[in-house]
Amino acid sequence: MAGSERLTDYTKITGAEKAAILLIALGDPHSSKLLAMMHEEEVREVSKAMMQLGPVQADTVERLAQEFLAHVGEISGFSGGFETTQRLLSASLPPDRVAQLMEEIQGPTGRTTWEKLSNVKESVLAAYLKNEYPQTVAVVISKLKPAQAAGVLNELPDAFATEVVMRMLHMEAVQKDVLDGVERTLRSEFMSNLARTSRRDPYEHLATIFNSFDRKAEARFFGYLEERDKDAATRIRTLMFTFEDLRKVASPGIQVLVRSVQKDRIAMALKGATKEMRDLFFQNLSERAGKMLKDEIDALGPVKLREVDECRAEIVRIAKELAGQGRIEITQGGKEEEVVY
Repeated sequence: MAGSERLTDYTKITGAEKAAILLIALGDPHSSKLLAMMHEEEVREVSKAMMQLGPVQADTVERLAQEFLAHVGEISGFSGGFETTQRLLSASLPPDRVAQLMEEIQGPTGRTTWEKLSNVKESVLAAYLKNEYPQTVAVVISKLKPAQAAGVLNELPDAFATEVVMRMLHMEAVQKDVLDGVERTLRSEFMSNLARTSRRDPYEHLATIFNSFDRKAEARFFGYLEERDKDAATRIRTLMFTFEDLRKVASPGIQVLVRSVQKDRIAMALKGATKEMRDLFFQNLSERAGKMLKDEIDALGPVKLREVDECRAEIVRIAKELAGQGRIEITQGGKEEEVVY
């Protein structure tokens, strides 16, 4: 049972569809306030349902209103769709976020190619991509989230992965017909409005990906890249923000950072750290809290390097988020520096 036909059977209407119906019924002023209070995942789920509603009968709305004990007045029916969804989202979210959400939910099943790829295991995706042209793989990698992109590159053969990185460095803005071709290659369903009109700086993007590597993989890829293009390697390294770069965070910012990270994650991150990095955290804790942290570090015993790297990467990510929110400042030599994210 599909679309509006299913909506005639009230027992078949999902929770997300009920929320979508009520939001449209309430109208822009009220629905925008409700959307603003929702979590991002809830907004996405309701938006997908809203896009697929089609015609909704008045008796369905009335029964739904009774269920939620809310008065929605006399409604003769309405139709959900692209324009309605976009209008409601625009009333409560920034334009760039609306554009991103609308792009994500426009596929026939409400899920884009890139959303589906984000759920694919990195080793599986790498096994598939290693048989494609490096340029095709570069396009795919550029659309993945940094952590997943790093994982896929790490799974690819060394020479092939290096070639992909080089293609990403020199890749121009990807046009819609190219993206459509890649989607067909990946055997994914068609989606519209996917092409990007502006080019993302490849060095910044690769710096973000390299930040997600563990130390061993990072050293390996920098080694390959320095053999091919030493200037590119230097530029990427300059743009990276590492755990050691937390020394650029002003003292009050470290205190904010400590309050924003789970204490066991800090302890793991400081395992094997230099005295300078440990002191950076200890000096911004009370004497009692510092002693407790030191005891927790000592109690850890031998730990896997991978676990330490994961905790450090998590702390770096949180520091970047706090800097982006203006809650901490990242400085260099006593002067505020511009931070690239």
